Amino acid sequence: MKIRPPRKVVLESAVAKSPLSETLRKNLPAASFEIVDRVRDVSARSPDLLEVVDFHGRFLKSCPGTRHYNCCGYRILNLGTQCSINCTYCILQVYLNQPNLRLFGNLDGMFRELSDFFDQNRGCLHRIGTGEFTDSLLLDPFTGITRSIVPFFASTPNGVLELKTKTDSVGNLIGLDHGGHTIVAWSLNPEEVQRREEPLSATISERLEAARACSGEGYFLAFHFDPIIDYPRWKSGYAQTLDRLFDTVDPARIVWISLGALRFMPELKTIVKARHPASRIVYGEFIRGLDGKMRYFRDIRAEFYSFIVERIRKVDPGLCVYLCMESDDVWLDSFGFSPGRRGGLSGMLDRAVEQRMGIVPSIASPAEADQPASGCKAC
Repeated sequence: MKIRPPRKVVLESAVAKSPLSETLRKNLPAASFEIVDRVRDVSARSPDLLEVVDFHGRFLKSCPGTRHYNCCGYRILNLGTQCSINCTYCILQVYLNQPNLRLFGNLDGMFRELSDFFDQNRGCLHRIGTGEFTDSLLLDPFTGITRSIVPFFASTPNGVLELKTKTDSVGNLIGLDHGGHTIVAWSLNPEEVQRREEPLSATISERLEAARACSGEGYFLAFHFDPIIDYPRWKSGYAQTLDRLFDTVDPARIVWISLGALRFMPELKTIVKARHPASRIVYGEFIRGLDGKMRYFRDIRAEFYSFIVERIRKVDPGLCVYLCMESDDVWLDSFGFSPGRRGGLSGMLDRAVEQRMGIVPSIASPAEADQPASGCKAC
C-alpha cells in the first residue's frame, strides 16, 4: 500500500513547535506548512490536507457501547480524527462534521493523562486502542507516533495497547522495545470485498504479510472481521480469508478475533449512495436494531458468526473469538453460550490477555488487593 502523503499541513500556533509538528516538517519535505491561530471545525474536504490542532478534551475515553448489547470494556485513546482510506461503509462519514485528517499536536498532554490514569488505576488490566476515529497506522510513516507510544506501554505493567489498521505501515514498529504489551490488529474481509468496498486500503495479502513481519518481531496480533458483509459468495470468501490468515501467522500469536456484521446509522445510506454509487452494501436485508443502527436480520448474522467460529475452532479451539455489539440471544445462537456465563465479555478478553500474552496486572497495595477488579475506578 502506498500512502499518499499530505501536501499541505495546517498547524495551530499552540502546537506549531511541538515534537509532532517538527517530525512532520522533517518527514514531509514537499508539503507546505501554514500556521493559524485555530483550525476551523468545518472546512472544505481535501484529501491532501492535514490539520494539527491543540486538543483540549480527554484523550482517553470508554468505548461508546450500549446497554442493549454486550460491550468489551475497551478504552479508546484518541490521537486524531478522520481517515482517508475512504471505505464505503465507514461510520465516520456520519459521526464527524470535519472532513479532513486531523491530529492532536499536544501529545505531551496525552502521555500525562495516560500516566495519571495508570497511576490511579493500578489494580486491574486496561485494554486500550487507537483505531476508533482514525486508522492507527495510516499516518505513522510521517508522524512516528508509535515510536513513542509503544515503548510507553512496554513500561506499563497493567496496560495493553491495540493498534488497529487496514494498512501495512509497520515500518516504525520494527526494532521497538514493545515489551509484549502491544497488539497489532488488522481488519479483514475477503479480497473481493476489499477491492470493492476498501479500494484505497492495503490488500489482504499486504496486511497478512505485515502481520507476519510483526509476529517475527515478537508482537501479539489480533484480527477483526468487522464489518462482515453479505454477498452471494460470502462463505467461500470468508473461508479463503481464514485459510490465508492461518497459513500466514501462527494462531498462538493471536490474542483474539472479533466478529461484527455490517451495521450503520440510517443516515449513512444517503451518504453511500452519493459518495460510493457503485457500492451495493446498503441494499441488503436490514432491520433497525435497539441501538438505532441498521443491521442484517438476526438469522443472517447468526449464520455468519456460526460459520466463521466453526472454522476458527478447527484451527485453534482455545482462541478467544467474540462478537462486537451483539445481544445474548445472538451469542447463544452462534456460540452456544452468552458472555455472562464466562464472566462477561470484558472478563473473557482480560483472560485472553493473561493466557496468550502472560500479562497479569500487579496489585499496588493491600487495600487494592482486597478489591475485586470491578471495584477499580476505571473498570
